[in-house]
Amino acid sequence: MKEISQEIHRKFQELGVEIPLEDIEDRLDKMVSKFKVPKEEARRSVVNYFLKEHSIPKNQFYTGQSESPLMKISELNVDGKWVNIKGKVVQLWENTHESISQVGLIGDETGTIKFTKWGSAEFPEVVEGQNYYFKNVVVNEWNGKFQLNMNKSSSVEQLDEDITVGTSTITFIGALVDIQSGSGLIKRCPQCNRALTKGACMEHGKVDGVYDLRIKAVLDDGVTAQDAIIKRDLAEEMTGLTLESAISLAADALDQGVVLEEMKKLLVGKYYTATGSRVERYLLVDSMVPKSTIDPQELDELIAASEVV
Repeated sequence: MKEISQEIHRKFQELGVEIPLEDIEDRLDKMVSKFKVPKEEARRSVVNYFLKEHSIPKNQFYTGQSESPLMKISELNVDGKWVNIKGKVVQLWENTHESISQVGLIGDETGTIKFTKWGSAEFPEVVEGQNYYFKNVVVNEWNGKFQLNMNKSSSVEQLDEDITVGTSTITFIGALVDIQSGSGLIKRCPQCNRALTKGACMEHGKVDGVYDLRIKAVLDDGVTAQDAIIKRDLAEEMTGLTLESAISLAADALDQGVVLEEMKKLLVGKYYTATGSRVERYLLVDSMVPKSTIDPQELDELIAASEVV
């Protein structure tokens, strides 16, 4: 917090404006400590407050940020640092916070990192699987983990090159004890690939969605419950249901929910070795290998434990 305050103070000094460091610290601390605003958003709000108070154009304050260094994801370990990043959008997550435009995962050959695109960011929505050059994004530390924030000062360019994403792989062995809502046959926004809710995209409103299959599973090894996300190709392999057969099944029943129920019948209660990368609370599954059948009594105990959680 003190470093952010000093940075703001120093930047205003360069513009010939002397703002008491204590005033900056007090306003920043109030927003973060009292109102629980993320540090980077608090920084932006404090800067904008003093810009308005002293009638300074925003572009004058932010001049020079286009010279942010190009860095690899593995090098992002300084809170508050402005950087440029080349990366692939590995995954977009569902988001319900009205001030956030998009949230997901960016990767390069050195690893992956969570990103948040705030509503103030003026560049277009990014698309899952596409490669981009992100300019003037800021590193933010939250709960001991680093992530990237994109705001009004950020911009993006789509790249023709294909970036290979490097990840650290983990293995989790346990029973599949639940398949959560939002699984089965779903529709995605054709523009941003976000899963639709009641036929609407949070960003683009009512759209003609594109069908997809996914499984949001809960695996349990008797000690830990692990949320896992399984994409279409692996979901088809595990269930024997293709996207086309799932669409037909739902059409016959006039209910997409039958696909989720069929998946539960086929998968819940089986034991798997899941391999993938862990991001936040999720295991992004690359492979699921079935193991020998778990003892029925042990399975009941795992399911009961997961329901309590």
